This record gives sequence, structure tokens and C-alpha cells, in this order.
Amino acid sequence: MIVRRSAAALAASAVLCVGAAPAALADTAPPASPSAPPVIPSGLYGKTDPTYDGVWRQSFALLAQHTVGVEPARQAVDWLVGQSCANGGYASFRADPAAACDDKTMYDTNAAAASVQALKALGGQDATVRKTVDWLKSVQNEDGGWAYVPGSPSEANSTALVISALAVAGEKPAEVKSKAGKSAYDGLLPFQLGCTAEPTADRGSFAYQPVDGKLLANADATAAATLAGLGRGAAVPPSASDTPAAPLACPANAADPAAAAQGAAGYLAEALKKDGHLTAVTPGADQPTADTGNTVDAVIALAAAGHKQSAAGALEWLKANAVPWAKGSPAGLGTLILAAHATGANPRSFGGADLVAELNATGPAPQGADTSATEVENEKGKKTGSGGQNVWWIIGAGAAAGVGIGILLSGRKKKNQL
Repeated sequence: MIVRRSAAALAASAVLCVGAAPAALADTAPPASPSAPPVIPSGLYGKTDPTYDGVWRQSFALLAQHTVGVEPARQAVDWLVGQSCANGGYASFRADPAAACDDKTMYDTNAAAASVQALKALGGQDATVRKTVDWLKSVQNEDGGWAYVPGSPSEANSTALVISALAVAGEKPAEVKSKAGKSAYDGLLPFQLGCTAEPTADRGSFAYQPVDGKLLANADATAAATLAGLGRGAAVPPSASDTPAAPLACPANAADPAAAAQGAAGYLAEALKKDGHLTAVTPGADQPTADTGNTVDAVIALAAAGHKQSAAGALEWLKANAVPWAKGSPAGLGTLILAAHATGANPRSFGGADLVAELNATGPAPQGADTSATEVENEKGKKTGSGGQNVWWIIGAGAAAGVGIGILLSGRKKKNQL
């Protein structure tokens, strides 16, 4: 869910070297290099190098547009469908979709899972969705989980994303089993910090992967696992019910995905209380800073769990701070739109910006839509656009392994979650 893609280049190599995962939400490009700028396909949303996030950002852009009633450009949908390999798998981006995928293709389960959510929502792509679901099942690890790069050790983020995709596609994750007989939930639930975890504030959270045999709370994994445990995708309709999130119920039922999801939501709600947003210590820093990507994820997860009031403070913080962060980013704008939709907020007037118009303007014009971003009044009555800048997160292998940084990688993964 989620935006996860800056620092994907380092993250991808980290997966192969140390079992680490992709990192941080925001699909911004790496620092400029002497090489020629990338050619951006005409059907693709976003203007930055799509090598590590093309399918991801396209999927969230199309899913967000559909969720708010915008009909995406035909060429944008065709581009996403065309990225699928003949076996149903996806790489992060294929510059030449006409070239067949082979044993050198670096498959990306997160991209595949995101595409399933988008194409299922759009409709009319049943054959592509079916092939991708079958491919995801074929790369399930024996423990029931999934890795970002198939064949690597399972981790909570990718496992949760795949479970959400399976559920959206009409599968029953509890019945999707590995050759060893382990279900998708068998692969996810062992990553939860249970009733004996210390500190007690971490109980209910999910780890990305064990670090030296220990599970460490990771907000990104926790938000993704909340949706997975509830059998939900990132497009969450506003709920009629609204109750405060509660801590993990102890003794916990370790085999109940829904109970695990509610415990995870309780952890997120508490984590948001201190500052009104999540924080993380990024590589090279010694002090925590605001973690916008995972805060967006947490708001969506809490809304899905029926706890909008527990997400209300974070939603207001996002309105005041997240628009510059998402500027020009299809994945960032898309997930902000999904967060607004899930909480009943207006994405066309969010923190002084029309998120929908800004998203539309990053790619081919939707069918019958005006792509220009509009000037709206913010809470103080001042008219504003949504200027800002993207941030390029660099995630080293050590930081990516078991720790996390925000939806990218969709944004995801951080050095410390506080």
C-alpha cells in the first residue's frame, strides 16, 4: 500500500545481498548522473526515472483515479497491462515490453501485487489479473510468505502486499498455501510482536524481518499487515462505523488475522499520538524526522480497521505537511488521495491543493478530465497551489534489512520507527 520506491536501486541489490527490502514511499529519481535522461513512456505517470518504480507508481495512480471517479487514459491502462510478462509476473519496469521476459528478468512481487489491485478495480482485465495472481501463487515461499524478489526470504511487507492483492482479486488468503502446506497468513502472522514483546508499546506491531533473531517494530510493515489481516486493499471506502483503536488483546489469538490486524491498528494509533505523525531516523541522521509516507499508510490502515477518529490527528498533519512531499509523485499523490477517500476527506481540497488535478497532470490526460491543478483556499484563507519538492531517500543495505522506510519503497522501510 502504499508508496515505496525511492532508493529502490540500492534496495534491490540489498535484497540479493542481505535479504533486505525496497525502501521508501515516493517515486523520485536518484541524483542526476552523466548519462542521458531516461525516456518516459507516453502512457506512464510521472517524469522521473521509472526503472525501479514504473509499475508501482502507475498502479497507485490508476487506482486512485478510479477510486475518486476519474476514468484513466486508455493508453495509461494499456501501458500497465503491457508491462506484464507472459507468465503473469512483473518486473519493476520494462523499457521494452515487446522483449520477452527470461531468466535474467528481476521480478518484483510488490509491482505485481499493486498491478492486481489497480487492474481489478478498473475492470475489463480479468485475464491479466488471473495470470498475475497465478504467478504470485507460484512464487510463494514454503513458509507461506513472499519476498520482494522471488526466492529471497519472506518478509512482512511483501507478504502483506500480496495478501491484499489476493483478497482484492477474490482469493481467500487462508486457502492460498505453499507446497509445504503453509497458508499466506501462516507466512505473515509470525512477524507480529505479541503479548510478551518488550517494550510493551511495541505489542501488536509487525516487524519487517527478524534482526539477529529479534522482531523490531516497523510501522510500514504494520500498516501493510493491518490491511492484509482485514483482507483489504489500499482503496478503502469510508466506514460508517468509527471506534477508537485498542491495544493488542492479550492473550492474543496468534492464528486470527483479523485480531492481529486490530492489534496492529492499536499500535499505529498509539505511535501517532506523540507527534501527530510517525517518525524515523534516516540513514546518516542521528535524530528522528517526520515519516510522511508511513503516516499516509497508517491513516489508510486505521480507516480500514474502522478507527477514523484514531487517524484524525494524523490526517490533519498530512493536510498541513504532505502536499509538498507528494508534489509530482504519482505514488505519493495517489496514496494521499486514497487516504483522503478512506477518511471521508475531500482530495480535491486537501491542504490547499487539488490532489486529483495534480495527479492527473503527471501523466496522460484522463478521459474527459481537466488535468490542471486548481488553486484552493487553505485553512487560513490564503490561496495556494501545491508547490514543494521531492525527497530522494538513499537506503543502504544495512538500513533496509529489517528496518524500513515509508511506502516505497511504495513507498517503505526505515532505520528506526519511533
